Amino acid sequence: QRLHSCPDLVSFMVELKTVLEIALKNTQDLHIPRPPEYYSCLVRDLEILGWNKVAYVDTALTTVKLKAEDSCGRQHLITLKLNAKYPTEPPDCLVDFPVPFAVSWMPQNSLIDIYNQFLAALESLKEFWDALDEIDGKTWVLEPENPTRSATTRRIAIGNNVSVNVEVDPRHPNMLPECYFLGADHAVNPLRTKLNNNMHLWDPEISLLQNLRELLEIDFPSRAVLEKNDFAKDCGICYAYRLDGSAPDQVCDDPRCGQPFHQACLYEWLQGLPTSRQSFNVIFGECPYCNK
Repeated sequence: QRLHSCPDLVSFMVELKTVLEIALKNTQDLHIPRPPEYYSCLVRDLEILGWNKVAYVDTALTTVKLKAEDSCGRQHLITLKLNAKYPTEPPDCLVDFPVPFAVSWMPQNSLIDIYNQFLAALESLKEFWDALDEIDGKTWVLEPENPTRSATTRRIAIGNNVSVNVEVDPRHPNMLPECYFLGADHAVNPLRTKLNNNMHLWDPEISLLQNLRELLEIDFPSRAVLEKNDFAKDCGICYAYRLDGSAPDQVCDDPRCGQPFHQACLYEWLQGLPTSRQSFNVIFGECPYCNK
């Protein structure tokens, strides 16, 4: 704003010089070296922990990434952002967990204490990751495409344009998850009925995937036998499978059609039709393919 209001070139150059001086001064403040005790303490803590557990250290020695392997061989990282008052104050800890990770810290603690808490948290999430790893390895997961360790949902393909979205509780992964079916009514209504009728059969002693098979009385399409193209069709409007990272999640209810669409594509299409009508947040109209 100050530069824009300058009446002439000389005033502009004076203002520019002032702005740059302030910016450079602030930049220098950001890079003030930390006290020698900070560096000696951090290096000592890293040596006690073991350099084999360190995945990354930035040049300013303010960010450290530690690596760990859980009892099932899965690789994990914890990122530590250290402030100038370390070790009096704990670092900020960033992890790829489905639950919050709160560090218990005393001024006399060191990085090895955080690392041990990290390992304990990994083991507490073992059953959750076991359940989702089995789903990822044995079924066709439509979404998320590349799940992170913090992701608690899986949209699992059941058949042609039929899938179930499963929300797993990371603290109770062996309990019945929240299930939401996607597909045409004639295909998903029988599955909803089976889930409701067989809910009492859920057995926490067997895997989540095996429970889903038995409750729904189905075999999920196997990654070993079928290709994704066998049951995952492109959107009938944009002719793409992925739209902003999402797969088609709406299907024509006519059994003879069953064409899938992205919700956003279908909403935009129906809004442009004079025959469609809207009730609250739901819009009704004809299928772009079969006009039903």
